[in-house]
Amino acid sequence: MAFDYKKEYKDFYMPKNKPSIVMVPSMNYIAVRGHGDPNQEDGEYKRAIGLLYGIAFTIKMSKKGDHQIKGYFDYVVPPLEGFWWQEGVIGVDYANKDSFRWISVIRLPDFVTKEDFAWAVSEAADKKKQDFSKVEFFTYDEGLCVQCMHIGAYDDEPVTVEVMHRLMEGQGYVLDITDQRFHHEIYLSDARRVAPEKMKTVIRHPIRVKE
Repeated sequence: MAFDYKKEYKDFYMPKNKPSIVMVPSMNYIAVRGHGDPNQEDGEYKRAIGLLYGIAFTIKMSKKGDHQIKGYFDYVVPPLEGFWWQEGVIGVDYANKDSFRWISVIRLPDFVTKEDFAWAVSEAADKKKQDFSKVEFFTYDEGLCVQCMHIGAYDDEPVTVEVMHRLMEGQGYVLDITDQRFHHEIYLSDARRVAPEKMKTVIRHPIRVKE
């Protein structure tokens, strides 16, 4: 049976819909950076997602080709995730989506080295006749965070975020969103197929102990 990160690491991918404090280890990702409204048809964000999955499935299917990755095991491609911020804004201004800056990511299995990643980018570009130069190998050490499962539309996230922040403050922490620590979302539902009120999204915010 293929290894499923969502099932094996439930603390990170399947938290309850009530907030909790979590220490998140360093992870490697396929990443594409960009800016602008993610809802824009044929916009930069949607093109970025296509690039991410192009590399993700090139690596997953490498077992059938000549490039054999050392330590490879069969796995389910992890869910799409995103790190979000806006210049001059602490947190997220959902009413001003055009100002979003983002790093859209998919987690990489630990067995994938930078050399394997470079091979996958070259292989995908050659087979798909597409430019994958925006794709990068990205390591993020997230550290101490507050998180919660948000059930509902993306625009309703502030309600969940408020609950998260109340727990955080009640336990002696403060928000620590900076230019290196971001608002983080993990998308467990396909917005094209799931009604907005039923969508599941993990929301995660970096925190630190209050001084």
